[in-house]
Amino acid sequence: MRFLLALLLPWLQFFTIGRPISGLICLVLQITVIGWVPAAIWSVYALTEYRAEQRNR
Repeated sequence: MRFLLALLLPWLQFFTIGRPISGLICLVLQITVIGWVPAAIWSVYALTEYRAEQRNR
């Protein structure tokens, strides 16, 4: 479910993993149509890093 959120609303996904500043930066990036793709890629990458941190704990 989070991967779908990361692709459709990347900025919101950052808030769900506890990174609100990154979420605001991603929102500014996502406002432009060209920035949507990098924002989605960044969001998926951050989600995979978050899951790796959770696994290591």
